[in-house]
Amino acid sequence: MKTVFLLLCSLTILPCTSVRAQKTTPKKPPAIEAKTEGLQKMDGYFDFWYSDDEGKIYLEVERMDEEFLYVNSLAAGLGSNDIGLDRNQLGNTRVVSFHRVGPKVLLKQRNLDYRAMSDNPDEVASVRDAFAQSTIAGFKVVAKTGDAVLIDLTPLLLSDAHGVVSKLKRSKQGNYKVDANRSAVYLDRTKNFPKNSEFEASLTFTGEATGRQLRSVTPTSGAFTLRMHHSFVELPDENYTPRTFDPRSGYYARSYADYATPIDQPLVKRFITRHRLEKKDPSAKMSEPVEPIVYYLDRGAPEPVKSALLEGASWWNQAYEAAGYKNAFQVKVLPEGADPMDVRYNVINWVHRSTRGWSYGSSVTDPRTGEIIKGHVLLGSLRVRQDFLLAQGLIPAYADGVTPDPRLEEMALARLRQLSAHEVGHTIGLAHNFAASTNDRASVMDYPHPYITLKNGEVDFSQAYAVGIGEWDKRAIMYGYTDFPEGTDESAALDQILNENDRLGLKYISDSDARPAGSMQPDAHLWENGTDPIEEMDRLMDLREHALNNFGMDNIPDGMPVSELEKVLVPVYLMHRYQVEALAKQIGGYHYTYAVKTKGQGNSVRPVAADRQKAAVDMLLKSMSPAALALNEKLLGLIPPSAMGYSRDRELFKTHNGGAFDPLAMAETAADNNLKFLLHHHRLARIAEQHALFPDFSDDDKSLSKYLEYAGERIHAQLKATGAGSYPNQVAQIVEKRYVAHLLQAAANTGASEQVRAAALGELLRLKNIFNDWKDPKGANGAHYVYLTQQIDQFITDPASVKITQAPALPDGSPIGCGGLH
Repeated sequence: MKTVFLLLCSLTILPCTSVRAQKTTPKKPPAIEAKTEGLQKMDGYFDFWYSDDEGKIYLEVERMDEEFLYVNSLAAGLGSNDIGLDRNQLGNTRVVSFHRVGPKVLLKQRNLDYRAMSDNPDEVASVRDAFAQSTIAGFKVVAKTGDAVLIDLTPLLLSDAHGVVSKLKRSKQGNYKVDANRSAVYLDRTKNFPKNSEFEASLTFTGEATGRQLRSVTPTSGAFTLRMHHSFVELPDENYTPRTFDPRSGYYARSYADYATPIDQPLVKRFITRHRLEKKDPSAKMSEPVEPIVYYLDRGAPEPVKSALLEGASWWNQAYEAAGYKNAFQVKVLPEGADPMDVRYNVINWVHRSTRGWSYGSSVTDPRTGEIIKGHVLLGSLRVRQDFLLAQGLIPAYADGVTPDPRLEEMALARLRQLSAHEVGHTIGLAHNFAASTNDRASVMDYPHPYITLKNGEVDFSQAYAVGIGEWDKRAIMYGYTDFPEGTDESAALDQILNENDRLGLKYISDSDARPAGSMQPDAHLWENGTDPIEEMDRLMDLREHALNNFGMDNIPDGMPVSELEKVLVPVYLMHRYQVEALAKQIGGYHYTYAVKTKGQGNSVRPVAADRQKAAVDMLLKSMSPAALALNEKLLGLIPPSAMGYSRDRELFKTHNGGAFDPLAMAETAADNNLKFLLHHHRLARIAEQHALFPDFSDDDKSLSKYLEYAGERIHAQLKATGAGSYPNQVAQIVEKRYVAHLLQAAANTGASEQVRAAALGELLRLKNIFNDWKDPKGANGAHYVYLTQQIDQFITDPASVKITQAPALPDGSPIGCGGLH
């Protein structure tokens, strides 16, 4: 029995010993004071410490579940316009809060796109729980004192918060990752203030470059370093009142779905984005603001650029004066030592890239209300050189061989003033207004083509760009920023401003109705001037002809390779490229506005008058005639292939002849640009539509088939009018080949309406009959007709077998020295 007892005890004791060995007691975190002893402390919105030995940032979190703004940005960029990772580029703005769960602290983002604006907490919770929230980061508690905890913020700071890796992958530049061993906190730009905490880190990305763009801007493409900035910002107080968005107002809209809205009201709520601005005396017609809006210019902008940018941005004070404010908008140079990414500063940044590109106006905005907290402009520095180049081709710019005509720089700086005002306009809440050119350049929020004229046979630059803020801009600021006296019916007062805009004839059309190639709005376009696009095209073609006739060696300085003349010639030859698109919008176009319902309102959509549509067609055909597209004899032998050490790039025309200057390829490219708009399938569909739906407007001569037949006959007549084998004859052949190519494309386009495809096929068959009468291979233009007939026959027999030839692409155009898009 004794032996058995001992055995049982052994069996009992051994498992107990094993269980005790597996138990661990969680280690209690040290006090914050103990953990941070000897570390560099930075007091501010969130107190934090820097450990030099560890290279870490330790953040104290006292206020759990209290919301604040988290903004990430890119402080030092890549320098490639194509990739789009610029110095001082803003990233995302989120409303976040820290939330503690045991030993963890989570950084959570609230979903503000779906809300319930209700006093009922259960209703609020039901919407919150119906849509996903986001947890951005998680941290371990490393120290604790009372309710306050200390977390290691460094992993967040060293993460790819700006999405560099995904952007490089999307642009096919390579697969990269952050190398922690080559990344560190950047203490020079890590600072703390009472209402914002600013952090920065230097991140090294390693991988293998697969794209030329990345390799072109990095010293070693396998490992390149950028800097990322992180801002924790106190949310604004609740004294700001959002202002209602109206589609006629000219502002960007922020919106959210409010599920507490009564059934008979719209679910989506929309309000404008704007800075907080209040009068000291709202009852006064003119009052100083409680706090002015102040913008700061990048200290890296050189003279005379700096003065031009300061002047252009300052124009906005004219608009605020019209809204009843005195000195409400101010522009200064950024104080020495100030960080442009600090959210306390509205900044106009002067940004360098390896190639020219867009400028941008963006902002840090409270997602809850639309209040702009920080306006932030990025201006591409190479854009000013493009305007200089536009002017250089129009006159003998280097008549003495060395010193450029001063008008070149004057025009470039005039554009910079307008560009500065344009991009700042975005950061105070305004969208583009591409109809402003029809109202005597009524807004800096349009994209202006330089308005250069001929006076007594001389080129005149004096009106190239408008000076000062426009009438539309003043009215828009009145809508967004007027501080109405107490007791004012704000809704009625805002509506009165918009109705007055209509009475003044101030048109407003923005991006979605102006940018698409097949868009129908005849009053809004990018890079054009004047109230009548037909007259403006005629005027531009005269200016272009004058410039081409006078183009020569004096357009470049002494010592420059003669081959570089082509870069100066390109914008002259394509001076009309944007007016082509503006002109085409008259064809199949409809007049309309962003009207809202009012009593007694009639039809708000009407077709462009038939005679104007025909005039637009005639002008488009004229601008791709041999007379328009052929160069003069002097230019044909002037420009050699690229000199040693220089090369063809995307600013030049593509060629068919092996890389030399190619006047025939130039003509093909320009003609194809015209035909792309003339025969866009949306435009053709509207021509058929207008013929059917508006009988008083149209007749049998305005049908789609007649439209195509008219264009085809005019193009064919241009060919027959030229001498066989001549330069104009070759240009005319090219135009007709491109016309047939576009018809084949329309007939084969499954995304086009069947009316369009049928009409295109009918025109091809009509042309085939004409070509058959002329296709003797030994006759004039014989090979041309044989080729086109064979193309049409093959398409009729087996449409899928026809590979439609593409014309050489246009050289880079936008931006030609103009403001940009968010």
